Amino acid sequence: MSITNQALLHYLNDLLKPARLKDYGPNGLQVEGKQHINKIITGVTASQQLIDYAISQQADAIFVHHGYFWRGEDPCIRGMKRNRLKALLTHDINLFGYHLPLDIHPQLGNNAQLAKLLDIETTGGLELDNPVSVAMQGIFAQPISLAALEAKVTTVLQRKPLVVDGGEHQIKTVAWCTGGGQSFIEMAAEQGIDAFITGEASEQTVHTAREMNIHFIAAGHHATERYGAKAIALHLSQQFDLETEFVDVDNPV
Repeated sequence: MSITNQALLHYLNDLLKPARLKDYGPNGLQVEGKQHINKIITGVTASQQLIDYAISQQADAIFVHHGYFWRGEDPCIRGMKRNRLKALLTHDINLFGYHLPLDIHPQLGNNAQLAKLLDIETTGGLELDNPVSVAMQGIFAQPISLAALEAKVTTVLQRKPLVVDGGEHQIKTVAWCTGGGQSFIEMAAEQGIDAFITGEASEQTVHTAREMNIHFIAAGHHATERYGAKAIALHLSQQFDLETEFVDVDNPV
């Protein structure tokens, strides 16, 4: 079965609802390719390695979380950007990119998928005054120690996270934001949450965790954001009987 690129765009926009958010770049069909789509490669980032793999598999489209044309970047088409775009256009491959909308989707999103993997019951958004909160909060069925949570994250994501001990308390409540969500740690601490999980850490994050008595885990930007694109691949294959494949281009960051 095939679908047109415009029909897929309308479906993804209806599914992920990008108009609800002010994002750092455009969401949707970022590079237009062939009209009819039979095979889709999904991944975290539209890197040259992912594009080359899509070309080798004769894919008609690529779906990613990190696409192109970010706000404030150099608009000139040269170097790495020129090479990526040339490869897509030469092979007539559509590029779909959805950033924050993929983070927050309640079933397929990065946050929802990470919560499912870590056995977190979602209770709502961390941003209490924002109906489309990028960061989330929830609870564990039973309190666990920081060491146990670290072990769980290591096993599930297959990488050792950076961990900051925020005190002697166990963890019942938890907040999280996949990717580069470390700035939400103060908001989580102010709400009395026991632990905060994200992908990255800044220098000041360590001090915040120690001084505001909240456990902190940075499990990797890429590692925490693999699962939305993977869920989208499965969803589209079931919804439209398309050939889809999630490709994990390893990234230690």
